[in-house]
Amino acid sequence: MTELNTERARRAIVEHTRRLAESAAAAGPDAAVPTAPKWTITDLVEHVGQTQHWVAEIIERRITDPTQLPMEMVKLPGDPRDWQTWLSESAQRVANACSDDALDAPVFNPAGDERSGTRFWIASLLNETVVHGFDAANAANRPTDIDADIAAALISNHFAMLTSPTWEMQRSESANAIRGTGQTLRWLATDLADDAGAWFIERRPDAPTWQRGTQPADVTVSGPAQSLLLTLTRRLPLTDREATGITVDGDTDLAQHWIDNTAHVSG
Repeated sequence: MTELNTERARRAIVEHTRRLAESAAAAGPDAAVPTAPKWTITDLVEHVGQTQHWVAEIIERRITDPTQLPMEMVKLPGDPRDWQTWLSESAQRVANACSDDALDAPVFNPAGDERSGTRFWIASLLNETVVHGFDAANAANRPTDIDADIAAALISNHFAMLTSPTWEMQRSESANAIRGTGQTLRWLATDLADDAGAWFIERRPDAPTWQRGTQPADVTVSGPAQSLLLTLTRRLPLTDREATGITVDGDTDLAQHWIDNTAHVSG
């Protein structure tokens, strides 16, 4: 993850997992998750904890061959009173696995991009924990607070995934939908300075590209980094300015089309 110090990312995984666990306890195991309609809180907790254990094993074993990925998942404790401890253990395990020694070790990277496998997994797990932490908080009617630098790093990771060499293989419908003939989109985080909160996308016939920058675009979406992240991952609506602080200048349909065809978060 180029935008966020790896130690900061590891600590954020542990912290946001703690918050998720607290929200899950407040909501209750059978509560529906409005922003992940097919899930209950039980499903969400199971998914996050199992994914963290699964990724930790990949990194611990330095797996490079996708045919050797773990086949079994750690079992969710049957008693919801044990979930907070279980999630704390899974978060700490993966944080330990993503040690400095592992950052550039040979590990499978499903995106097939220039990142090492461990750096890919840190970004992916932070994304899972933060966004699903919002899901759990929303289900429990609790507030969400995502630091701007963390939200920005996850926005960059989002665009990196969508433009990665393997995206078409993973999500062919999305890859086809976001090709274009030169349409441009700009996303601006109003709580970050300069290019730290500026992303420019061009939809090309072969595939979209993204880069840092504030150059003019067919549509500009501006707002706090947290709101941009949650809008891009379809947790918040694009056009509810009162709720999100987001403004859209230009072709709103172009921005909405991008969002409708790009969310890659589980659930």
